[in-house]
Amino acid sequence: RMTQALALALLWHAKSTSAFAPSLTKSSPHHGYFGAGIQPSTLQHNVMPLPLDGATSLIDSSTQTISFLNQLNESILTMDQSAAEQLAGPFFGASLFPYLAFLFFLNVPENETPRGVTVGFATILLFVFLTIPAAIAAKVWYDVSLADCDWLHGSAESLLTMTNLVTVVAFRQALSYKEQEQNGNTNVNIPESYNSYAPMVKLVGGLTVLAAFTAFVPALAGAQVHTPYLGGFMDLPSSQIPWVATHPEPENALTIACWIIHVTSLVEFLVAMGFCWRWAEISDNPRWKGLTWGLLPLHTSGITACTYHLLYNSIPVLVPLQAFLTCLGNTTAMYAAYRIAISNGWSAPWGEIPLLNVSNDDSDEYAGVITVDSQSLVGFEDLGDALAEDNDYSFILKLFAGCAIGSYVVKYGEVWFDFPFESDLNVALAFIFVPSLLNGFKW
Repeated sequence: RMTQALALALLWHAKSTSAFAPSLTKSSPHHGYFGAGIQPSTLQHNVMPLPLDGATSLIDSSTQTISFLNQLNESILTMDQSAAEQLAGPFFGASLFPYLAFLFFLNVPENETPRGVTVGFATILLFVFLTIPAAIAAKVWYDVSLADCDWLHGSAESLLTMTNLVTVVAFRQALSYKEQEQNGNTNVNIPESYNSYAPMVKLVGGLTVLAAFTAFVPALAGAQVHTPYLGGFMDLPSSQIPWVATHPEPENALTIACWIIHVTSLVEFLVAMGFCWRWAEISDNPRWKGLTWGLLPLHTSGITACTYHLLYNSIPVLVPLQAFLTCLGNTTAMYAAYRIAISNGWSAPWGEIPLLNVSNDDSDEYAGVITVDSQSLVGFEDLGDALAEDNDYSFILKLFAGCAIGSYVVKYGEVWFDFPFESDLNVALAFIFVPSLLNGFKW
């Protein structure tokens, strides 16, 4: 819209200049056209008349620009699901390579990254690869996207919640151990997930079997396209709801269980970002704070997915936007992990790479700098600190309970408003980027 306004201003200027151009050569011996004291010779020497053919060309160019912007805006708003998925595909595919590099850099021995944290971040590959057959099944069986088939959607997305949960638990255990060690507690036990991959790999295996069970049982029972995830056992029966909402829910509305999975994934990821920030202080390496920043686009990608579902999957262009943010986030996470590795003394076997070259003694730039954590914004990323005294089980229980309450508010609260049913792209972008900007401001 800003570009269209600029084009309109240029168009007005061109028309105005064209209208004045013939009069610039006229003169009055006393006053002239532009005020007393301005002589014709001054106008002739200092004002270059705009040729009529140039003005016409500018008008045509501005008209073409406005027409192109209108067509682009129309194509975005009318993009169907098939076109959106085709546009998103290359971004999702390309995002795999920087993420593999991110895992490589994160896991170099010099970083001393807790092994369980590496398992957590690596498990997202399991989510990616197992989501593919779920999406194919939704298309082949029901001719819908995965997001419109609740039982398949919930089963697939539960793998992402599992990924973030493993990362958070492993990071939490490592932080607790290191903090007690630095406080002089010599009797603290080293958590197994700190030095071994095995505990979190076993946890991932068990949770994956559970997620597969929630998919195979409905499939064998002949589930339909809108069969609710987990049978919708947490949803409120419409007959028992004492109020009448402004709008009825569409068939593709997410169940409470599916909303809990999405909300929990977002919150867990924020907690993991906060743990990265704390690990920078524990490890005395500020480069870890760069990983918090590197993960920001990935969290925005998750917000985009939830916004898409909030608006009942009615704005397909959000799908390629999410794919682009995923590719961007994987790239920034890769660069952040590379900086961490270099700062810890790791040397790249391929030598220096332009734009990626980071000296391992760049930490001198932080010398003498006093950092003060801002308390101006308190968010879900602070849950790790707020629940630091809880054990892992009570931490997870409180986390899921809070997300469940939020899910009920979202599912049964949005039907009282008009915007979820209006497919307004501006509203969608506000839901995506306002929280993202606040998140960035926090850090």
